[in-house]
Amino acid sequence: MSGEWTGGVVDGHTDDSPPTVEEWRSVAVPGSKTAFADATEPIAYRTTVADPRADERERALLELRGNASRAEIWLNGTRVGGHEPFVGPFRTTFDPRPTNELIVVCERPGAVVGSEEAIDATEHATSAVPWAVDVEARPQTFCRRLEARPRFTEDGGVIDVECEVDAGEAVDDAITLSLRPEGFRGSAAMQRVPVRAAAGERVTVSDTLEIREPSRWWPQGYGPQNRYTVRAKLGDDAISKTVGFCDVERDGDEFLINGRPVRLRGFARLPGGDPVADVERAAAANATFVRANGHVPPESLYAAGDEAGLLVWQDVVGVEPNDEPSADEAAALAATLAKRYTHRPSAAIYGVSEELPSPFDGLYGSGFLTKLRFRYRAWRADVDHGAAESVADAVGERIAETVAESADAAAEESKPGSPAVVSSTGPPGTEPDATRLSPGWEYLSAADLEWLLERDRTLGRLVAGFDAGSLAADDADPAEIPGLDAAVLERRVGTDAGLEESQRYQAKTLKTVAETLRRHESALSTAAPIRDAAPGGGMGVVSHAGEEKPAYRGLVRSFEPVQAVLDGPPAAGSIGITLCNDTHDAFEATVSWVADNDEGETTVEVDPLETTAAGTAQIPRTATRIELTVAIGDRRIRNRYHL
Repeated sequence: MSGEWTGGVVDGHTDDSPPTVEEWRSVAVPGSKTAFADATEPIAYRTTVADPRADERERALLELRGNASRAEIWLNGTRVGGHEPFVGPFRTTFDPRPTNELIVVCERPGAVVGSEEAIDATEHATSAVPWAVDVEARPQTFCRRLEARPRFTEDGGVIDVECEVDAGEAVDDAITLSLRPEGFRGSAAMQRVPVRAAAGERVTVSDTLEIREPSRWWPQGYGPQNRYTVRAKLGDDAISKTVGFCDVERDGDEFLINGRPVRLRGFARLPGGDPVADVERAAAANATFVRANGHVPPESLYAAGDEAGLLVWQDVVGVEPNDEPSADEAAALAATLAKRYTHRPSAAIYGVSEELPSPFDGLYGSGFLTKLRFRYRAWRADVDHGAAESVADAVGERIAETVAESADAAAEESKPGSPAVVSSTGPPGTEPDATRLSPGWEYLSAADLEWLLERDRTLGRLVAGFDAGSLAADDADPAEIPGLDAAVLERRVGTDAGLEESQRYQAKTLKTVAETLRRHESALSTAAPIRDAAPGGGMGVVSHAGEEKPAYRGLVRSFEPVQAVLDGPPAAGSIGITLCNDTHDAFEATVSWVADNDEGETTVEVDPLETTAAGTAQIPRTATRIELTVAIGDRRIRNRYHL
């Protein structure tokens, strides 16, 4: 288990000797930006681990987890590893002392970058995730590493298995490979692979496990999360890995999962916090994916995604105009991740985190002249952003090529389809691959999204994010909350507005945008961050401490796979209702509404992945809320609006 970390600026360093540091400071996790904000040299992080062995005949295995653009690893004064980029885990055997010193030297981030404000809030500038070290005692000869790569074939599927054996003593034996389904009835297999190695040698054995009809893994709402456990056993030592069969492909503005189109609804996820809790919260809100925005999360997030049925959209680089080296850095990181997470069915999308500045600052109104100014600025942005666009496209193409090459290298017969890559993200007017929308927050009103999509439907096909912030505590100062623009909050909510007003505004804005995108059949829709980056408030729908905001509870209803939504913000008078179906099933449903003492209902049929008109509600002036209900057989799905 890892101990306390200290860090310091490197003032001396050679390839043959560990780094020297003038002053070591205590740090919460490696990568503390606040502790070394002004440093230009590499930063060294140090911790100690104890001897894990109870028997001197055993060996010690160290595992280091974390991420960095570049890293060197020193153990007890010896350089044991160097990686560019470094995406843990890193493993090494060693002869332990009673206390062992581990030093990790990190360069400033290159490929893994993100929002400076988000990074400041979580103090993860270099690694983006907390680093951790584990040491354990292992037998003299043990299975050091297991790779299991599932792929489809014409006859069904296979799992290519590689097992690395570390032979402290000579071995002439066989590894038993076994395959069993996890939690469902399916094919199993077992076979033995010979292994021979001299004392001190490290060898890799490989074989292929065949599955005639592999049971596929699906995002939640589209099918079961079927997975298989592959186990390698040598003597009394064993190692295992869980894998899933899932084919993810992007076809233009559609995402195909196992050959079928899907509607992806999800949340951004900022660095820091508990990744498993973030995934579980997103899954409970009917999401089908999370976007790791500007960071590489720990593997526990991918494992949680596998379990919950959530795909992961992984950002790999932030693009700046004329930043040519970023393409190679992004491709290197994408290749590393693609190889490492081949067994993870949730590892689905790679993206370029190119968040260009919005050209619409200050356009808070919703009138005719404001919309004209918006259109003019969008046109100007289209003219001015060409350099950044070309870099983003080049990076996106390089990532796609590299991920495909990695798949080909992993198996002679790779999975069908192209890798799912989002080559650029940005505001309207920048011709992004996926649009970042902010009506009702940075510009216009939330209801004006309808106007935007009527003029350019492509803005809503792939959405990289939509925003609105709020406070999370009565005594919070908006100006002190990283990532929350206090001036925008004041403009939207008022000078003296507090916790309840800001949260009510956030909930109404996000609900309006989310449901407008659903009515327009958005293929990929990314909501605000699942969690605030800092205490006091932010852009998240759950507070930094894990308390649900009204916006979260509203999006739970808006993201229901089958849901009835109003055709605009609720107001007295006549308003249409649309039934949205994000599933692969056709339904006959009865849609009813109640507002005060008035009510009505309509029975309609809706096809898979389609929307259909479901009548009209007449909201009286005395109403304070309207409730919609979808009845499908014995099931009742409700949606509520406050006037």
